[in-house]
Amino acid sequence: MRRFPTVWPGFVKAYLACALVHKACQKGYVTLCFRLPRLLQELEIAKSDGRYAKILKNLAKANLLLIDDWGLNKFAKEQSHDLLEILEDRHSFKSTLITSQLPNDHWHEIIVDPTLADAIIDRLIHNAYRINLKGESLRKKKIYLT
Repeated sequence: MRRFPTVWPGFVKAYLACALVHKACQKGYVTLCFRLPRLLQELEIAKSDGRYAKILKNLAKANLLLIDDWGLNKFAKEQSHDLLEILEDRHSFKSTLITSQLPNDHWHEIIVDPTLADAIIDRLIHNAYRINLKGESLRKKKIYLT
């Protein structure tokens, strides 16, 4: 099963993430892409309609999970628990790609519970490759299709 990126590049980070996801798709890997606010919203809805366990299982099975727009808002405690469940299921088994405008040394500030913050960040940072990008938004450039 191949899922192509649903994240449209506006910034260099999203463009690079989409390129990595696209390459994974071409190689036959199962990939899932989410903007973090929508993923958290979907998980909240899934808890009330009985799909929560199924969604967690699907997230755990994907070879590559892209989570875009990490750190736009502070996480509620329940959202932090959800993220920890997702990352725990994937840790050391599958690849997770995070894009964020927030430097990772500020991630503790958005995960309100310090214990959960340590657990989440520990699962993301150790054994991770980090790419720090600089540059202007590609959205500033006008592209005309003919």
